Parts: sequence; structure tokens; C-alpha cells
Amino acid sequence: MSKKILITGGAGFIGSHVIRLFVNKYPEYKIYNLDLLTYAGNLENLTDVESKENYIFIKGDITDEAFIDRIFNKYKFDNVIHLAAESHVDRSITDPLAFAKTNILGTMVLLNAFKNTWKDNFNNKLFYHVSTDEVYGTLGEKGLFTEKTSYDPNSPYSASKASSDHFVRAYGETYNMPYVISNCSNNYGANQFPEKLIPLFINNIINNKKLPVYGDGKYTRDWLYVIDHAIAIDLVFHKGEEGETYNIGGFNEWQNIDLIKVLCQQMDIKLGRDKRESEKLITYIKDRPGHDLRYAIDATKINNELGWKPSVTFEEGLSKTIDWYLENEVWLNNVTSGKYQKYYKETYL
Repeated sequence: MSKKILITGGAGFIGSHVIRLFVNKYPEYKIYNLDLLTYAGNLENLTDVESKENYIFIKGDITDEAFIDRIFNKYKFDNVIHLAAESHVDRSITDPLAFAKTNILGTMVLLNAFKNTWKDNFNNKLFYHVSTDEVYGTLGEKGLFTEKTSYDPNSPYSASKASSDHFVRAYGETYNMPYVISNCSNNYGANQFPEKLIPLFINNIINNKKLPVYGDGKYTRDWLYVIDHAIAIDLVFHKGEEGETYNIGGFNEWQNIDLIKVLCQQMDIKLGRDKRESEKLITYIKDRPGHDLRYAIDATKINNELGWKPSVTFEEGLSKTIDWYLENEVWLNNVTSGKYQKYYKETYL
């Protein structure tokens, strides 16, 4: 069955992998990529699909109500996969209002447009909201986040995502609008903007720059390979039960310092450097405010109900990720220099 699917934030890290999967796997679908192309949105992530007949790029802001209404009226999107978000915790501490505007107001604008387009005729329609495990707050040394865990966000970023989750559920309850939500753990892989830990440290090691580690480095995160996340989104979109939430995690907990040492070891081997050379770049810095101690997702539900599980170990996924960055130095240099922003102007204007 043909579908018209709007994917927001499709030029970003996770979004580009979801776009690529859907465009290639479902040629009968029409995939619309809506992205504002802020610092983390990069159309160079999608050069391999930009000429496909079932792919259309739209530049725009999800907080612009008049613009969003116009494109919904024009294209009549059957489905929305909502990935657009401000997502970096450090940036949310510096500019919390930007996160509230994009993550809360932007989500509400999309919900309104979707509701108003289809009103009481939601047959074969779905609003899929992609969220984060950070909405659950922090864990002690034991325990896992489940879909029933109470929300307890501790940063402006996680508070904005928690609010957007609540609005999606509220629209579902109030307007009988079909929806699903997924909450994922930390993603890593190709095309990630180098403000995040793994690509930042890969780039710093390449350039012999310091590796800044917050506090004692013992903060623990669950890591999810981005291709596995895209596959999970595909499953939730097609087979998930309406009104349900699915936690997507890698069953893969690492303390930051242990992850960094594995990264350093792999980088030394791949770059032909002396053993432990990159570890000398590790520099402990002052902790950030409201730093959650531990996140860990219980992904049993999506495993049992939809048959999803990670396809690679962390070491395998990390090795693939490092290889991609080493083989794509032009992409990395363009991103770190800002030259990638010229691609849109040269290609679409």
C-alpha cells in the first residue's frame, strides 16, 4: 500500500539513516524529508538517495505553524515519523528556551497539523514520536528503565522531550489520534555530528587533541548502533501497537571512561600508533550541572513483541563507526569547518 510519510529531522544523524532505510526498502512509499538544516542537519548525509523518485526534501521549521499547515494541506501526509529535535544536553543548559521551542512547540505544531488534516478520519494514519531514555531521569547502580518507569527529567533537554511525549499521548487520548512513541538510548554510528562523545573523540584523537571527560568518567550509558535503531523504528512504525510505547536499547552498558579506553585502543590500532598513546589525551574536566549517573534501558518489550534485537556488539559497531569516520575525512572536515552548509545552497538553490 502506498504511503506518504513525513520524516522530520531527516537530514540529521538518526533521521538520515531512517530516510535511507525507508527510501530504499519501500520504493512504493513517498518519503518527505523535512529539515531546517541547522548546525546538525546535513544533506551530505543523503547524497545516495537524493535522486530517488520516492524521495523529496523540504526545508522548513517545525515551529512555523503557517508553513507546517501549508505543507500538510499540499501533500496530505498519511504518516509522520517525528525525529526533529534539539538533542544535545550541554546546549540545553546554555540555551533552554531553544529546546522548549523546538521540542515542545514544534511537536505541538506538527500534532495540530496532523489532527486538522485528518480530523475524525484517522484510518491507516499514524503519528510516530521518537524520544529519549533521558525522560526517565537517572538510575542507581541497579535497575533498568521500562516503559512503565515514571518520568523524572533532570536537564532542560530531557524536560523538553518529556513534555513532548506527554503532548503526543494527550492528543491521542483527546482526539483519538493514532500514535506510537519510542524512547531510545544513546546512539552512535556514521554521520553523527562531532559534538557527541564518540565522533568528538574520534576527531580529537585524529588531531591529537585532548579528550575531555566529565567528572570521574564513571557515568554509565546504554549504547545503541544507529542502524539497529533505524531497523527498530521500521518495526515499530509497521508493527507496533497504536497507543503503545517501546523502549529501544542496546543491552549494552558502558561507563564513559571504559568506553573511551576501548575507543582509544581501537584508534591506536587503526592509526598505527603505539599502544595506549591515545589514552594520554584523556583530560578530566569539571562536571556539568544535573549530570545523570546512569541510564539503562530494558528493551524486552520490543524484543518479545516485535522480534527486534541489536545486530552487532558494541565493539563491532564501534569498529565500523571508526572505520567510517577514517574513510570519510572530507565529510568530517566539512562538518567541523561548516563547509557542509554550502551543500544545500549549491544543490537546492
